[in-house]
Amino acid sequence: MRGLEKTASTSRVLNLAALAARNDGNPEHEKNPFFIGQSLNGAVIVRHRLREQEREAFDRLRFSATKLIIPFERSDLGLGGRSLFVGEVGWLDIFEELRGDFPDFARDVAVLEAVDELPSLDPFLLREHLKRRGFDISTTYFEISAPDLARMQRFVGSEIAKLIELAYRDSDGQEGNITRLVEALLSARTDDRLEPLRLTLRLEKEHYKEGIFAWKGFLYYKWVLNTLWANLRDVFAELGKVRVIGPIDSETAVELEQLKQRLRQKMERQVKSVMNHLNTYDEVFGQLTQDGNALAFRDFLLKSPDMFLSLGEGCGLVSHIATYWRYQFPRGRPLAANIIQLMDTLQDFELSLGSDTSEAAAA
Repeated sequence: MRGLEKTASTSRVLNLAALAARNDGNPEHEKNPFFIGQSLNGAVIVRHRLREQEREAFDRLRFSATKLIIPFERSDLGLGGRSLFVGEVGWLDIFEELRGDFPDFARDVAVLEAVDELPSLDPFLLREHLKRRGFDISTTYFEISAPDLARMQRFVGSEIAKLIELAYRDSDGQEGNITRLVEALLSARTDDRLEPLRLTLRLEKEHYKEGIFAWKGFLYYKWVLNTLWANLRDVFAELGKVRVIGPIDSETAVELEQLKQRLRQKMERQVKSVMNHLNTYDEVFGQLTQDGNALAFRDFLLKSPDMFLSLGEGCGLVSHIATYWRYQFPRGRPLAANIIQLMDTLQDFELSLGSDTSEAAAA
């Protein structure tokens, strides 16, 4: 818990307590809160991989769940807190007790259930998904965390440099402009420094926030994948090399190899689907920067929520696989596991990637 204190929004954690402290006195944050129950807006929401004994709390087989933690003290998460899993047996009674005597109980339940539908807590995916469910929540709840924001600066700067040159060609200090404009673009707040960019993209003010948010989404996912490629390559390479510790019968050995083969195929399809979405974005962005076709890019952004929702789901899935594989098999340690641990991990991955039928339809 103490390690979460500096974390706001990542693919695994939504720290409402940190966001509340960061936005103290911000009327926009308070006007459209995440939860109606005020006690919940200091909670920490975690996408949690269930341990074997935790799975018994559910009436259906699950490998991951959404965990809601209400800290005993918002300013010191190390003191711990009370928690529940969304969807566990009897969770609504526990939630009502933790929430306290506030109106709109059903609304806050629906928010948590919507969060639980997602493969990750990535801020862009989360915001779009909740909006599609009809929840009006301030954009301040969906900011990129400070560490991620810092790592994104250089990547995004290189991605949009040509557009910055086009929109701000009459301004001095181009390099400084790029740095400042990237900061403004990735902020959750509207910034006047982006006005020339808005005019270049021909985004009317009523469409400006939606268009910029969609654009940030594509930039965010490109950056996420850029940071994941090395780990994804490792997963593909190490999947066939991982060694089983201890005895294994011939039938289980065959089942394991079949599972590895299915998982590899599903991962390849998922990565291909994600890349197809990004290639579409790159093509339209190229029409803007190379051909000056601002209308095509604007129309793409305004019509893109479905695409970047799918893109976000795909990124969340491959991110989970890449990061959890490295957690299970750290660099420098033997690439080995007992058969129960290995099968459990690979089945979790396969389950998260869905059925062959649904993947084929998506492709």
